Amino acid sequence: MSDFASLIIGQPSLDINTDFDGHTIRAVGGAVVYSAFASGALGHRVCALPMANAATVDLAAVFAPAHNVTVIPLDSPASTSIENVYHSADRERRTCRALSRIPGYRTQDIPEADAAIWHLAGLMHGDVGNDLIQYAHTKALVAVDVQALLRWADKKTGEMSFRDWGEKREFLPYIRFLKTDAAEAEVLTGLTDRGAAAKLLHSGGAKEIMITHNTEVLIYDGEEIYTAPIKSRNLSGRTGRGDTCFAVYIAERLSRGIPEALLTAAAAVSLKMETPGPFTGTRADVEEYIRRFYS
Repeated sequence: MSDFASLIIGQPSLDINTDFDGHTIRAVGGAVVYSAFASGALGHRVCALPMANAATVDLAAVFAPAHNVTVIPLDSPASTSIENVYHSADRERRTCRALSRIPGYRTQDIPEADAAIWHLAGLMHGDVGNDLIQYAHTKALVAVDVQALLRWADKKTGEMSFRDWGEKREFLPYIRFLKTDAAEAEVLTGLTDRGAAAKLLHSGGAKEIMITHNTEVLIYDGEEIYTAPIKSRNLSGRTGRGDTCFAVYIAERLSRGIPEALLTAAAAVSLKMETPGPFTGTRADVEEYIRRFYS
């Protein structure tokens, strides 16, 4: 049995989030933060490998409230900072700009950590490369949030845009768990139908596909499409939705079937979305949420 359920490789981000009504919140976010908190909260042992500049991000303080998370910090000349401007109340449409960024992870940066899953959780193109996907495949089950492969930052303006992953045919077969949202799935496949997109991505070699949407979470494993609805009563904690859902799902899948893992992940992210910041509840809270809203 591995020491950790997952090794999460990705940087925190100094986020400046402006809602459609003009209200601005500054917070430390990033997939590594939301993922580690959520997986650890449900009792899974997690190793996080955040990269940041110690002068601008206090990593010890960021992860101090998390449970079951071992942090191995990596220093960087700069920290990642992203400005998000949301254009609608449901936060489905936004404009993103990179204000600063890390140089990216290299295979030689990764310490020896006995984890069942290597979760590659970068924030934009260049954070985690194709070589790291291939290297991770030699160590553990590979989980990839495709955001880090599709989201490019303009070198002059920082403005971010999505481009298809040119090498996907070569590297999808290395991936056990692939996570996209509906918009990213369309960039990858050209398809707006989420089920059809998941099937196409599976045919490319990824073994288990998650596609998140503001109404539901979809999983396809090559045999069946599974879905679970999002039941949040408000969207105040919308930021970090996909990261929370994916991290819980992959950790749960180490010991549970797809329907059970998906239900837990959907309930956990629904509950998380009702409060800003990373998920700090417990497994008992998630189970109670399932009883109240999913039975």
